[in-house]
Amino acid sequence: MPLLPVLTTLKQAANYNYSTKNISITIYMKKLTKIIGVVVLLLAAGSCGNKSPKENNAGINDKKTTLAKLKKAQEKNDLEIKKLEEELALLDTSDASEKYAKLVAVAPVAVQNFQHYIELRGKIDAENISAITPRMGPAQVKAMYVRQGQAVKKGQLLLKLDDAILRQSVTAARRQTDGIKTQLAFAKNVYQRQKNLWDKGIGTEVQLITAKTNVESLENQLGAANEQIKVAQEQLNTSNVVSDVSGIADEVNIKVGEIFSGMNAQGQPQIKIVNTSSLKAVTTIAENYINKLHTGTPVVITLPDVNKTFNSSISYLGQSIANNMIGFVAEAKLPRDAALKPNQTAIIKIQDYTASNAIVIPVNTIQNDEKGKYVYVLQKSGNGQMYASKRNINIGEAFGEMVEVKTGLSAGEQLITEGYQDLYEGQQVITNAN
Repeated sequence: MPLLPVLTTLKQAANYNYSTKNISITIYMKKLTKIIGVVVLLLAAGSCGNKSPKENNAGINDKKTTLAKLKKAQEKNDLEIKKLEEELALLDTSDASEKYAKLVAVAPVAVQNFQHYIELRGKIDAENISAITPRMGPAQVKAMYVRQGQAVKKGQLLLKLDDAILRQSVTAARRQTDGIKTQLAFAKNVYQRQKNLWDKGIGTEVQLITAKTNVESLENQLGAANEQIKVAQEQLNTSNVVSDVSGIADEVNIKVGEIFSGMNAQGQPQIKIVNTSSLKAVTTIAENYINKLHTGTPVVITLPDVNKTFNSSISYLGQSIANNMIGFVAEAKLPRDAALKPNQTAIIKIQDYTASNAIVIPVNTIQNDEKGKYVYVLQKSGNGQMYASKRNINIGEAFGEMVEVKTGLSAGEQLITEGYQDLYEGQQVITNAN
């Protein structure tokens, strides 16, 4: 069968004007496929004739060449078809349909209050934590009246230290006082007798004055001796180690017979009393925030271990930066709670920025190009079709999944929150509500 009519038909198909709207691209593709199929069958039938080997080889080469040309023409047609489909999707609005539109989700742009927080790690501390120490220096423990975990009250006896020498001092002071009292009684008797004789005109004035001076001197000595007794007694009382706060004996690292000095060899308190009725959260803030925070700044404290959150405010703000710290100390008081323990880990969020009536959007809807940051909003044309409109924006502070928009958006606009990837300006879109 001659191939010239077939090739003529293919050439006419290749020169077909694709901009013609009367014949659809789909019908054209079907016709082209049928023509190629017929050609292949004809070539196969022609190869079955009784020809010489030389003629067969020549025929095979011709068929291969023809088939290669047909495949190349088909590839070219496929590329042109794809290009036409893209152009029609953009330009042929009279025949636009939902199959060319992209599905998106939208949310109205709203005005709300926006807060930004500094998120830091800190710990729980107690307002009243007392490391007990001996008043008169290290001494041996003779008796213990406290155990770890015991509740104690302010002034309660915890330890009894060795007081032998101190008791001897008190005894010596009292004996000295007794001797002075005896001498004073004798001196007063002498003075009274001397005064009686002087009243009767017997004796000299010098004798009377001397007797009176002896009495006054001994009275002064007795007063000093009494004060010495008080000192010795106070020293003796220092052998009684008492609690200076009410709370729980959180640490008791001492035994009878050991030397109590207040601190062990590792620098840890031998006895520590913790009052959990007044707790606080403590953290260290970088010095670049020192002008943004003040006493009363709102704070949100989260205890991840017990899954509890408390609202508080800064109660104390350090005014200096220690040499061994990277910032300044901030404290916030906590209510009494049985689940809170000193040294618990806390997540402390300190509010350093707030804006009322701010436009806030999800941070993941923001994209970037060479001009800066932008988002897409939903717009409607005159015929009711919806399309994507690109908006360049300027942002402020971001916290969590939200960010403040300074310029570029207005309240009430429809922000595209899903399906915004790969959108372009003017692209037709549809929403779930359609």
